[in-house]
Amino acid sequence: MVQVLTEAQRRKWDSSDDAMFYAEPRFVHHLDAAFRQRLTQLYRERIPAGAVVLDLMSSWVSHLPDDVAYARVIGHGLNARELDANPRLDRRWVQNLNLDQHLPLESSSVDAALIVAGWQYLQVPEAVAAELLRVTRPGGQLIVAFSNRMFFTKAPQIWADGSDRDHLAYVAEVLIAQGWPTPTLIAESTRAPGLPGLIGAKGDPFFAVIATRPC
Repeated sequence: MVQVLTEAQRRKWDSSDDAMFYAEPRFVHHLDAAFRQRLTQLYRERIPAGAVVLDLMSSWVSHLPDDVAYARVIGHGLNARELDANPRLDRRWVQNLNLDQHLPLESSSVDAALIVAGWQYLQVPEAVAAELLRVTRPGGQLIVAFSNRMFFTKAPQIWADGSDRDHLAYVAEVLIAQGWPTPTLIAESTRAPGLPGLIGAKGDPFFAVIATRPC
C-alpha cells in the first residue's frame, strides 16, 4: 500500500464506531432521482451482461439496470438489514472498511467493482483501492460515483475540506498510487425530474471516477 493521506487528513469530526452510526437501517435514497438515473445509465454503458459485479459500500438498492442480467452481484455494507432488502444481491456481507480493509474475495474474481456515495467515508482508501485492484480481473473496471452530499461528521478531513473538483482529483490520486492506470473523470450537472427540470432546475451533480485494471 502506498500512503497518500496524512493522519490529519484521515480524521473525522465524529470518531465513534461507524457501526454504531449505521446500526439502524435507512431505507431512503441518499441521492436524487436525476443522479440515480444517470448512474444507472453509466452502469448500462460500462458493465456488460453476465459480469460478476461487486457493489462495495452498498445498501438496499444497487442502481443497476433492472433489465440486465449479471452472473452474480456481491454486496457489502455496514447494515445487514439494508443488504438483505436489496433484491439484486446474490451474496452479501457486513464489514467496517475503516477497521479492516481486506476483502473476503478471491483475486481476479470480479469484472466490475462499484462504490456509490461511499468513498467519502473511507479513512484508509489506499488499502481499499489496493484490494479492489487485487480482486478485479484484468480488463475489469472500478467505478466510484458520488455527488456533493455527505454525512459531514463522518467524512474524513480531506473530503470535508475539499471542493467537488478536489474530490475527483483525490480519488484519482489514491487509485493511481496503488497501481490503477490514470482514470476517466466525469463531472456533469443533471436536470431535476418533472416540471422543475423543464424550467431549468438542476438535480444532484454527478461525479464519477472510472479506472480499468491493466490486462
